[in-house]
Amino acid sequence: MTTLSCPYCYGKIDPRGPWFRCTGRRSPGKEPCKPQWDEAREQELGIKELVLPSFAGPRRTLRTVAAAPCPHCGSESAVRVCPHCHSRLPAAFGEGRSPLIAMAGARHTGKSVYLKVLAHQLRRGMGQRFGADVRLAGDGQFRAETGGGTDFLDPAGELFPDGGLYQKTMQASGGRREPIVFAWRQTRRVTGYQTTFLSFFDTAGEDLLDQETVDNLGYLGAADALILILDPFAIPQARDRIRLPESAIDASANTIDVVNRVTENLRISHRLGGRRNISIPVAVVFAKIDAFFDVLGADHPLVRRPQSGPYYDEQAGRETHEHVRALLYDWGADDIDTHLMHNYRNFRYFAVSSLGTEPDYDANRVDLRGVQPFRVDEPLLWLLSEFNVVPRRQAAR
Repeated sequence: MTTLSCPYCYGKIDPRGPWFRCTGRRSPGKEPCKPQWDEAREQELGIKELVLPSFAGPRRTLRTVAAAPCPHCGSESAVRVCPHCHSRLPAAFGEGRSPLIAMAGARHTGKSVYLKVLAHQLRRGMGQRFGADVRLAGDGQFRAETGGGTDFLDPAGELFPDGGLYQKTMQASGGRREPIVFAWRQTRRVTGYQTTFLSFFDTAGEDLLDQETVDNLGYLGAADALILILDPFAIPQARDRIRLPESAIDASANTIDVVNRVTENLRISHRLGGRRNISIPVAVVFAKIDAFFDVLGADHPLVRRPQSGPYYDEQAGRETHEHVRALLYDWGADDIDTHLMHNYRNFRYFAVSSLGTEPDYDANRVDLRGVQPFRVDEPLLWLLSEFNVVPRRQAAR
């Protein structure tokens, strides 16, 4: 039996048991339903809000049950929701595989900034590059469009328009927080239109400080892929080669310890034990690479932007992987590479800069020259090519 995963709570959905949300319309002879506190949304996502009631539909597949009558007011509804968190499911949900992509990293790695910049590029650059329509999906999109939710959709399309960066991400409550979900819709030669839903969960760095809190993050084990963001400033021999203010350094997070805690979570949630390696693809992203531009030199491959096209460049990706690996050994952080090779089947290194230039760490503000993202899209494009969402240009032989 085929199962789907909710892009909001990552719970498994049985296609034979669809759920719906009442529309609140008046049915003859009955009072319409009114919004109420939804305990499931609070329990699964930590969201406290008034919504119309959700209910189970007939026990048939999602494709054969397009609508069902509300058992409370009798009004028919075609608004499908997740049976676990009662989040509204997009109309095209279930028509194809949709990778759930988790993000993890210790404090000060810049995960929230990276996600904001990546979201901006998804909507304004990558969609055009691949001829795809990319939109926020679900309840989060509605709140954003009505001015009540996330600021990932800035009305003017600007990144950090007031120049201020994010404060640290709050810890998940019992591992619960609503992720950011995008719908990537494009044409296919054989199947016509295909919609892929991309779900990104931003982890607070504090959630990775010890194994107990990491184990509470159930989404890690449910994810199809992982973007693991690491801070080169946390590697002593790396930060010794550049000048940094104290406010830019978090010495409390040991990089290899953070990676190991994530690995332990994945091994337990995938029930792997110690004999097999973790199979999901992992993009290991070293952020803030702009701080090392002067040290590396203008001719270093990691400082140059590769040519872009409607594909993921496999050769450029492999070269980047090897150059980052060489830096790890040069920085005395080869234990990170050893750990990844002995625990993961498929991982790749990336070096990115969300801002493109160093911010004012003390004031927590972007550089006056503005935001100039550097190679931020490459980790996601590699993962999308792994799931055949975007084409891959193979390395020359």
